[in-house]
Amino acid sequence: MTNLREILSDPPEEAAPRLLGCHLVSEVGDELVRLRIGEVEAYKGRDDPASHAYRGRTKRNGSMFGTPGTLYTYLSYGVHTAANTAAGPEGVGWGILIRGGEVVDGRATAVRRRGREDQIADGPGKLTQALGIRLDHNGLDLLSPTSVVRLEAGESPGVVIATPRVGISKARDRHWRFVAADVATVS
Repeated sequence: MTNLREILSDPPEEAAPRLLGCHLVSEVGDELVRLRIGEVEAYKGRDDPASHAYRGRTKRNGSMFGTPGTLYTYLSYGVHTAANTAAGPEGVGWGILIRGGEVVDGRATAVRRRGREDQIADGPGKLTQALGIRLDHNGLDLLSPTSVVRLEAGESPGVVIATPRVGISKARDRHWRFVAADVATVS
């Protein structure tokens, strides 16, 4: 069985592609939505000027410095909630942004939350809206089987594509965005 805590203990650029095919599960409001992760991005703290943790720990980014598997949520562009998992050794501020995927259970709930039938989870803000992930979920242990938002092992994709990260202005040359070639719903 896949040990996600061990995977997330690795550097984020190594751990991120190994999350592809895993499931992000939400039981927010007692409504189950399960998403197969198809797109992620790695961020490497003080070694990465595009990372929220580049300048060190703050009240906002504190969850990035938690144990591997700690959920870090933040407001992107002042509008959309984004979901990340802490990675690497506790205290380093490494993380993995979960950018997109396909809903495999709970589609009706995801559609209702999104208010549309298409583009359900093909971007970080759409993904959190579909799963009901909010800012107040920040700090949850994604690897606890009792968490309302959790990561679970899944089937690895056959082909993983590495590209530059999306929507950043610094360290754009790093190919730390990873996409599962067999998942059509990526941003």
